Amino acid sequence: MEVVLYSTTPRCHSVNLRWQLVHGGSNSCQSEIHPCRTPRISLPKLHHRGVFSTSSNQFVGPQGYHREKARSLTTFGGSNKANSELLSGRTSSYVAGEDELGSISASQESVGKVLIPGLPDEPNGASISSCIWEWKPKLNVHYERAGSENLESPQVLFLPGFGVGSFHYEKQLKDLGRQYRVWALDFLGQGLSLPVENPTSLLGEDDSSVTKDSMWGFGDEAEPWASELVYSIDLWRDQVRYFVEEVIGEPVYVVGNSLGGYVALYFSATHPELVKGVTLLNATPFWGFLPNPIASPRLARVIPWSGTFPLPARVKRIMEFLWQKISDPRSIAEILKQVYADHSTDVDNVFSHIVEVTEHPAAAAAFTSIMFAPRGELSFMEALARSRMSNVPICLVYGREDPWVKPIWGLLVKRQVPEAPYYEISPAGHCPHDEVPEVVNYLLRGWIKNLESSGSFALPLLDDGQTVQTNTAKRLEFARKGSKKSVTVQFVGSGLTFWEQMKFHITSRLGKLKLI
Repeated sequence: MEVVLYSTTPRCHSVNLRWQLVHGGSNSCQSEIHPCRTPRISLPKLHHRGVFSTSSNQFVGPQGYHREKARSLTTFGGSNKANSELLSGRTSSYVAGEDELGSISASQESVGKVLIPGLPDEPNGASISSCIWEWKPKLNVHYERAGSENLESPQVLFLPGFGVGSFHYEKQLKDLGRQYRVWALDFLGQGLSLPVENPTSLLGEDDSSVTKDSMWGFGDEAEPWASELVYSIDLWRDQVRYFVEEVIGEPVYVVGNSLGGYVALYFSATHPELVKGVTLLNATPFWGFLPNPIASPRLARVIPWSGTFPLPARVKRIMEFLWQKISDPRSIAEILKQVYADHSTDVDNVFSHIVEVTEHPAAAAAFTSIMFAPRGELSFMEALARSRMSNVPICLVYGREDPWVKPIWGLLVKRQVPEAPYYEISPAGHCPHDEVPEVVNYLLRGWIKNLESSGSFALPLLDDGQTVQTNTAKRLEFARKGSKKSVTVQFVGSGLTFWEQMKFHITSRLGKLKLI
């Protein structure tokens, strides 16, 4: 496959437009994407819908929008569905949050303080390049990279959650890119990895309000290049595989949040030779509702449609209506505000990127395909078991206050892989890498250093001589924008049985309720 690299200037100072396509460019590039990265990025002007202000709680048209700080927005992802398959496995230990530390046995160490680095100042962060990789006809993959000059350093690939993209890892690219070669990928059908042409065509006059120009993918017949296209977890797994083989060119450490965590684990289960280690950041433990054609061929044949193009007429009518609701900035704001534990976190940049993606003409059909795509050939727990059998190192980092992927899910993963280090951060929600990037970056650096040194350097939070059996908690303090912040991080070893962990979890929750 041809790899086309589009290098960028590190930063620019435009206020409204974040992406500008420039034809021509340097000798090595056919085109160049310039990311405009400023400490404060205004929301882009929308064509016809305006923007919802969370601070003033009102909808303002595109001509009169005055931006206030959106304090409680985050990203799509997660689920509330339970999965009985996760209730089997081996015993391990429980992850406690800040208010649960007193429930751990009296023999546990008291919470100590650890000073960790903050994020680099704007001039000192690694420069970020935005690039395009042409994987398949009409399907370009957008990715970002940093630290390409660190030739002798490990390579780290970040995979995003549902509804977001590489922009969600800007804080990792700028910080970890000073030490490692860091990559962040947009899954096909999300972020800036949307089709460059309409995947369907119209056979006759279209009487609905959906037009070929306004909403791609709602036509009557699939174009040849899109005849087998479906935005599924299997497609994303294959995308990651070929990206690592053809673009990165060597095994990587893979880090995934939410949906990206599932894809990272799936990738490591099927191609362990390309993976040096997997870090799960509040990974969603299930994805998709319809049967997989390989895992369940008979059942899959009963399903009349599973996310391919063209979309069925009934589905098009329903999604035309639903998409107007789902893509409305007010709806996005209501969905996103749930999952940040610290509502003072600045998420304007994330919000503006999500809103901009919904304006792409291919976004509605891509969302529809994702919603009706089949499950993966391997379940989350099957992928976990295969990764462990292949001796792929696994690290677990979870935000305790996640309302979707609650601590019980991380606990069940830890139960299956008791040797995996488990770090639970409090307060932190569904996207700890964006909410407390200082802490996540610190933990990733320490874990990679431990693996690269074959254990010569202790895991983060563990002193020399302490083992993975240890249960300990630390108060991590760091500077952010001139002030001091801190969170509690619990390291969970293998010192407690599964039922002891559950007892501590339930007891602490009940104790918290009594205080309310």
